[in-house]
Amino acid sequence: MLPEWAPQDAIQLTWPRKDGDWAPLLERIEATLERIVLATARYQRVLICVPDETTRLRLTQLFSGYAVASQQIQLLVSASNDTWARDHGPISVANSAGELKLLDYTFTGWGGKFPASLDNQLTRQLDAAQCWACPIETRDLVLEGGGIETDGEGTLLTTEACLLNPNRNPNLSRTDIETQLAQDLGIERFLWLKNGYLDGDDTDSHIDTLARFCSPDTIAYVQCDDPDDPHYPALAAMQAELQAFRQRDGQPYRLIPLPWPAPCYAPDDGRRLPATYANFLIINQAVLVPIYGDSADRRALEALGRAFPSRQLIPIDCTSVIRQHGSLHCLTMQLPKGTLRR
Repeated sequence: MLPEWAPQDAIQLTWPRKDGDWAPLLERIEATLERIVLATARYQRVLICVPDETTRLRLTQLFSGYAVASQQIQLLVSASNDTWARDHGPISVANSAGELKLLDYTFTGWGGKFPASLDNQLTRQLDAAQCWACPIETRDLVLEGGGIETDGEGTLLTTEACLLNPNRNPNLSRTDIETQLAQDLGIERFLWLKNGYLDGDDTDSHIDTLARFCSPDTIAYVQCDDPDDPHYPALAAMQAELQAFRQRDGQPYRLIPLPWPAPCYAPDDGRRLPATYANFLIINQAVLVPIYGDSADRRALEALGRAFPSRQLIPIDCTSVIRQHGSLHCLTMQLPKGTLRR
């Protein structure tokens, strides 16, 4: 499995439907997606799955008006349920000769919580549209891209709460899952987190909300510094687990704590929302960082600047995104160099 910092052709996005879950916030989420496209198109292409031809034409005109070169944007009409490309997009692997393959795992809306049948077909729809320049293979295993992190050198970082949840693959044991991921993704070492969660997260503790590889020896992670916050015990235990993990050579990881923003709550039902700075996106030469209009935003950018000293940091306001219980990384899937046909 290729790490996120491998050279990329593009970022994949799925544009929201007018009649989908984003309907009450449609203008706001579209504005956020526009900022992601404009920031990314400075460095690489953006592949956008759109719900209909009307949206395709509108976005073509919109980004042309922003002076984005036409070759930087690829718009394809594809039916979808929602916008979370990280979890319905393909997972990229390469063999020792550098030959790419896309793995299309089964997506069930995080264990059947939400409709996902259209999202689960998107990768194959793009294949039928002759989008991919490399072969794809489907898998019955239920797996989401947000649930796994790799260092690109055979190590996988994940959470027990997600990958071992009986709502995903109830007939498979930990050993069964490790065996399949070893075969599919070339994984030789598994780092399992037992602790860590975010209120408002529908994914059962996706790793990309909690702890992320920034390089083979560096992990950035969410640190709660408020003993009165309900998250404090679980995130302190997660920090201890990360401190105990070792690299292949036996050395501890370089750990970069990310700050804890003030609690965010949904205005309609008062539910706490999963604001996390771990949900950043690595692209060619840059890192897009979610911010929330919080005093911790600056400290998060400073921390990630230490993790990515050679990349430009681009803040993206994600206060609208967390209203649907995800953030920036959840909306996107990187497509490594050689993935796209054009």
